[in-house]
Amino acid sequence: MTRFAAVDLGASSGRVIVGDESLRLTEVHRFSNGASVRDGALRWDVRRIFREILYGLQHAGPVDSIGVDSWGVDYGLLGDDGRLLREPVCYRDGRTAETRALALQRLGAAGLYEASGLQPHPINTVFQLMADDLTGAATMLLIPDLIAYWLTGERGAEITNASTTGLLDVRTRTWSESLTGALNIPSRILPPLRHPGTAIGPLNPACSPEAGLPFPAWKADVVAVASHDTASAVAAAPATNESFAYISCGTWSLVGVELREPVLSAASRTGNFTNEVGLGGTTRYLRNVMGLWLLQECLAAWGSPDLPGLLEAAARVPRLRSLVDAADPAFLAPGGMPGRIAAACRDAGQPEPSTPPETVRCILESLALAHRAAVQDATRLSGHRVEVVHLLGGGARNRLLCQLTADACGLPVVAGPAEATALGNIMVQARTAGVSGDLRALVAGTQRLETFHAQDTSGWAEAQARLDDAKGGKP
Repeated sequence: MTRFAAVDLGASSGRVIVGDESLRLTEVHRFSNGASVRDGALRWDVRRIFREILYGLQHAGPVDSIGVDSWGVDYGLLGDDGRLLREPVCYRDGRTAETRALALQRLGAAGLYEASGLQPHPINTVFQLMADDLTGAATMLLIPDLIAYWLTGERGAEITNASTTGLLDVRTRTWSESLTGALNIPSRILPPLRHPGTAIGPLNPACSPEAGLPFPAWKADVVAVASHDTASAVAAAPATNESFAYISCGTWSLVGVELREPVLSAASRTGNFTNEVGLGGTTRYLRNVMGLWLLQECLAAWGSPDLPGLLEAAARVPRLRSLVDAADPAFLAPGGMPGRIAAACRDAGQPEPSTPPETVRCILESLALAHRAAVQDATRLSGHRVEVVHLLGGGARNRLLCQLTADACGLPVVAGPAEATALGNIMVQARTAGVSGDLRALVAGTQRLETFHAQDTSGWAEAQARLDDAKGGKP
């Protein structure tokens, strides 16, 4: 039986998961992750992440190949000697305000969108690079590419993650010289692009960033997967036809549809939709929503209470009482989330949530409403028919959120797989190893799924109108 190791890195945790061509998964190691302030910026301890990955690979036992996926936009800079210049900065750091404004001044929102297909989010790599000190930088590597480099010694940029940078030409899917030139980013630091299914190279202990890090004793190839975690998750959507929308729901909710070509209209840009590369050359046409970050931050502020009990209590709170804009960048930074949510409700003339269950209800209904708006707008702007919504990732375990999303959208919501990202990672490795057939059908036939049908669709349109009024009609 062929065995594959998926290294799946999230903003709050990382995992090493082993799977086979039948998509049976075993988690062999999980570790916490998070950014902290060091050297004047919010940074990732990427060397600790790498040590945890090696520990997990050792416990995985012999595998045929390894794939790495992670969140997008963040990167490390290598010097001429191949060493990391400094710890990568987290996208939640506030360093890009001035550079984003400068880029918009030079090219305009329409010019940036026309070139890259992306919304000018403050987190985008392009604005981070403009804010960075690039002195001595020889290569920019996104997080999964940095890990692959440390495993193999080979440098490159996997294209699904590269498409989140704001530096990839949305039409040619090559690095955009017009963007790098206009924004004074040296194109020499951008590594060659590679596609999912490309063999990167064999494990090479000599490339370890620190002496003495123990590598697995067995041999395996590292394979480029759809290394942006949302790209891997969407690849594992258990869809039976093309008429679906997806919600990759974790720290972020990425809500959209899978298309064959990007949508670059003015309405698409003002509608806050982005075009990212998916598996097989598809376009992930989506809107970024803040996601379960809001809930995670509240739970941390409350001292990590029992979540199942809190969700049961939230289900009994009166519906559609208090709502916030779950896509508002004001919620991007960590800290004080319950108070910030209450203040947003107060400023919008709504009742302030005063208890944890009321706040949780506010968060989940706000997310469901954001999911509804994104699905409806994606359908309208792309002309893509949607008959079912696939809710993927950790949010699939939140049954209240799944039911609220079905009610808000007025569509069936198929929840699962919860491990969609790891499954998509392993699916690409399996295909590279020669496994044939319809892998999405294999996901549908082997993974635990639950369908939620709309039960109470009343009031959601009025709630959307109320929220639109509060935020001035902006998407």
